[in-house]
Amino acid sequence: MYGTIFNLDVKEGCEQELIASFEKLESPSGAVAFFLMKPDNLQSDLVAVAVFESREAYIENANRPEQHENFTNMMQYLASEPAWNDGEYLIGKVS
Repeated sequence: MYGTIFNLDVKEGCEQELIASFEKLESPSGAVAFFLMKPDNLQSDLVAVAVFESREAYIENANRPEQHENFTNMMQYLASEPAWNDGEYLIGKVS
């Protein structure tokens, strides 16, 4: 599995709109999971995790025109571009 973990610096007052925009998105081909977390130790940031079947599926999604539209839409709610951490997931469990 492959994917990314990214931090979102949400503009003040935009958190609910951002969450609603993520809830509307359909899972792209090759997607395994998506999580959005509000960490206890951060006030305005959210952390997102996207998991794909493979690196190839991840790259294919990144190159879709719809993904660029999703990114542009997301940016209206953020104070800065997300910090991306791409890589291979070594262990994945869901109970």
